[in-house]
Amino acid sequence: MYIKKKYSKKDMAIWTRKETIFFVLMAAIVTVLYEVVGLRWLQLPWTPIALVGTAVAFLISFQNNAAYDRLWEARKIWGGIVNTSRTWTMMVRDMVNNAHTTDPKSQDYLAEERRILVYRQIAWMSALRYALRAEKPWETFKKAKTNKQWSEMLNLQELTVPLEEELSRLISPEEVEYVMSKKNKANALQTLQSQHIKALKDAGLIWEFAFLEMENVLKEFFNLQGKNERIKNFPYPRQYATLGYDFVNLFNMLLPFAIVPEFWKMGQELMETYPDFGGYFIWVAIPVSAVVSWIFNTMQRIGTAGENPFEGSANDVPITTMARGIEIDMREMLDEPKDKIPEPLPAVYNVQM
Repeated sequence: MYIKKKYSKKDMAIWTRKETIFFVLMAAIVTVLYEVVGLRWLQLPWTPIALVGTAVAFLISFQNNAAYDRLWEARKIWGGIVNTSRTWTMMVRDMVNNAHTTDPKSQDYLAEERRILVYRQIAWMSALRYALRAEKPWETFKKAKTNKQWSEMLNLQELTVPLEEELSRLISPEEVEYVMSKKNKANALQTLQSQHIKALKDAGLIWEFAFLEMENVLKEFFNLQGKNERIKNFPYPRQYATLGYDFVNLFNMLLPFAIVPEFWKMGQELMETYPDFGGYFIWVAIPVSAVVSWIFNTMQRIGTAGENPFEGSANDVPITTMARGIEIDMREMLDEPKDKIPEPLPAVYNVQM
């Protein structure tokens, strides 16, 4: 429901267009120097290049596995937020009542108290996702021009709508002012939740045992928030990321010097059987070298793009879409009119945000 994403070959070609052009030009320059200019010494043995390629492949594999683990953990955490938010709404709806009070309140009063508790939980999700979308110094996704263009095309809500405006539709102006005055705004919202249910418990509108169960749910929200913050605030080790990037570039720079001579030799052998074709076979080295370099570079970029699963790339956990889906569920559980409940966020370029 939440993370269906679809890519086309055209999207991938556009994403890697700069590198593709560079790889083609690099291979073409080496081929021209070798074949046209006659610099036959311009070559490297294939064996050490193959060994470097093998080492680079292992390093990229490690990076991609680690990046996927971070992504999948983030997805599981937000799955927990989905389930726990529904549980919270169910408990608020059923446990805030007059059953244990000596001063019964009207149903309209109780409904408003329930609405405040549920809407404040939605506000907590908003504050959390805004914090997770905030840029960190070590996050490198948007430094690449094509990545930055892609992010701008997605037009993420967290980057275009101020948090204060988003909170204003969910909580009171006084609470907005209080939350915005705190550094950890999601934490401030859960503090308000605890104070609120304690006041309801003191008024007898929440049974004491129910109060303890609801406090446990708030505790779980804190746990889920902390797990998100752990991923956000602890980067993928930079030594692996930096070395992987440098090694891939080194391999791609050396690759044409090994491939071009090999294709020249193959062309010489083909000359005996296919003289018209064999003399031009060396030029096939250009697309072959470019394709191999493109594969290594693209795999490295995929791992880099997945290191931080909350940056807002097409490969990240779509926390904006998920938060909207949870909000819809929670407000439906309050039996709000359909025309008051927001619509699900549409996919942008087949990507959920």
